[in-house]
Amino acid sequence: MTQLSSNENSINSLDIPLERDGFLRTLIRELTGTLQEIVGLEEASGFISVVGQTIGKQIENTYKTALQVPNLSREQIAEVFVDLKKRVQGDFYIIEQSDEKIVLGNRRCPFEEKVLGRPSMCMMTSNVFGYIAAENLGYAKVELQETIAQGGAGCRVVVYLKPTKEAQEADGMEYFAG
Repeated sequence: MTQLSSNENSINSLDIPLERDGFLRTLIRELTGTLQEIVGLEEASGFISVVGQTIGKQIENTYKTALQVPNLSREQIAEVFVDLKKRVQGDFYIIEQSDEKIVLGNRRCPFEEKVLGRPSMCMMTSNVFGYIAAENLGYAKVELQETIAQGGAGCRVVVYLKPTKEAQEADGMEYFAG
């Protein structure tokens, strides 16, 4: 049996702020930062979009199974957006909703301070929301009007549910049912 040296004992008892959640958020921040630096913001956003779409599909299936429905209604979609962000420690809320759009605000990013300066990380929200809305309603366009990542006090996300004139003029990504 090997005895621990006093150095090993003191290392184990150090007050070091290192835990899984913070480590994983830092990992994602550094991965997106590296992508943004190497391939640029637009390409990095594209890579994150692919991941977001895959996660969106998984989340959508989870909610539909739990609700025992073949498709989510617009009202359920809005509630799912708020609930899923709450579950990952975001603080999204509905500002407005109609048959044409869902407008959401957010006071806290699930990535916390790790999102600052990493706008490509916001593509996760865009793609998860866009995928879920389009798969259930046929169409979505997500506009990230304000984000914490770009220095905003909060986020404002508009999910257009129909290709209206307002949606067509908005700067965002379009999603269609697969």
